[in-house]
Order: sequence, then C-alpha cells, then structure tokens
Amino acid sequence: MEINQLKDVASQVRRDIVRMVHGCKSGHPGGSLGCTDLLVALYFEKMKLAVKDGKPVFNMDGAGEDLFFLSNGHISPVWYSVLARRGYFEASELATFRKLDSRLQGHPTTHEGLPGIRIASGSLGQGLSVAIGAALSKKLNSDPSKIYVLMGDGEQQEGQVWEAAAFAPHHQVDNLIAFIDFNGQQIDGPTRKVLDNRDLGAKYRAFGWEVIDLPGGNDIQAVLGGLDKAIAASGQEKPVMVILHTEMGYGVDYMMGTHKWHGAAPNDEQLAAALAQLPETLGDY
Repeated sequence: MEINQLKDVASQVRRDIVRMVHGCKSGHPGGSLGCTDLLVALYFEKMKLAVKDGKPVFNMDGAGEDLFFLSNGHISPVWYSVLARRGYFEASELATFRKLDSRLQGHPTTHEGLPGIRIASGSLGQGLSVAIGAALSKKLNSDPSKIYVLMGDGEQQEGQVWEAAAFAPHHQVDNLIAFIDFNGQQIDGPTRKVLDNRDLGAKYRAFGWEVIDLPGGNDIQAVLGGLDKAIAASGQEKPVMVILHTEMGYGVDYMMGTHKWHGAAPNDEQLAAALAQLPETLGDY
C-alpha cells in the first residue's frame, strides 16, 4: 500500500479505538492509539499472511505464515480494529467490544474463536515466552516465517520477561522480532517514577539481542523503515528487539503523553472532540 493509504487505515483504526472504548465505557485507549502505526504497518504491509481471494485465512497453527502475539493484551482495541480492517472478521463486530457474549473481550482470549487470536493475553510478562516457543516451533518445522511480539515498557518490570530475554539468545532464536512500546507511561504513572527501567537497549544487548532503536513510532514511514531493519537483522543467530518510541494517546490531543488515559473511556463530549481530530477514511462500523 502507498503511505497515504496506510495513514488512512491508521486514522480509521484510531476512530475505531475511541468509539469502541466509549461504547462500553471501559477499556484502554492510550496505548492502543500509540501502537496503531506499528500494527497497521505489520498487518497491511510487512507480515506474510495466509490469504485466499484477497482476504486473510485464519489457521490456528499458523504454518507458513508470520505470526503476531500481543503480550500487553490490554491494548486489545487496536488489535481488534486492525484485524477487522484487514479482513479477519466484519468491522461491524467491533461494536460488541467488551459487551456480554462478545468475542471481543477486554483482553484477548481464544475460547470464543476470534480469527487472528492464538493466545489469551493480558497477564503481563508472558508474551515473550510464548513468542519464543512459537519461534522454536517454526524452526523445528523448517518454516522460514517470522514471529512478532509486542510488549509494553511497564511490562519490562516483570521478572518472566528477563528469563525469556536470557533464553532466546542462548538458543539463537533468530526468527523472532520483539517490540517494546516505549511510551514512558503505565497505569500508575510515568515508568521512571513507578520503577525505572533505565537503559532497556543496553540491557537487551547485554543479554545477547540485536537491538534497534526506533524513535519515530508514530510516523508510519519511520515504522516501515524500522521494520525493514529488523527483518534484515533477523536470521543471524540473534533475536531482534525494537525499542519503539511512541506517545500514549497519539492522535487525540487531550490523551497524549499522560498515563491518565491508560485505562479510561471518553465521555460523549470527549468522544466528539477525539473524532473531530481523526478523519473517517474507511467508514465507521
């Protein structure tokens, strides 16, 4: 897709996010808005997906295709919107987000059978371990596809992350590309005040990872360039970690740069103000 087309998709996804969270009066818009450009770039441009008649085909085993895992599952609104807009299910289903009997639960789960979802997530610290397992499975099956996983920066405070971080380089899991959404915010405040992660890039390098610092996490052109670097760096006996610098709440001025919109829903007036900043490009659900 052309850059302007990807930007149009991203604008619509951001509209979906604020409408979904407003519709059920709960959810996590801040990180979802911040990670929109990454997920759009992955699903609409860079990931190799199983496709039939122009639409993705979902198989739980994911053989022969790239797989994405969302470790910070609370930002499910962005993932659900991207999956719907990519064609995994009808966009109209987004209206059921967090509602009774919906397949679109607040944190992704698997027993509802939502296409695109392979693991339940939201218990922070576990996604990197799952992604490593999937990557090793690809290797055992001589499948050259790649595994992508997204984590939060607050999530780096979890001990299991660092057990996985030590495991992957030791076993040369070089078909794995991980991302840290580095927005400096978590539910209780700025990460530097809650528990300072300090230099995450230096830590992962010390553990044996190839680290790419990507300062333009909300510039889709920069994200595409960073993905190209990450893909080129893979397959060389090291896992790849991308430090993705984003701004929480990106695209909605009053949500940007504050932890207050980590897990809060806009009211009617705030929704109208958000939608006024986000062009409707693909049609609202």
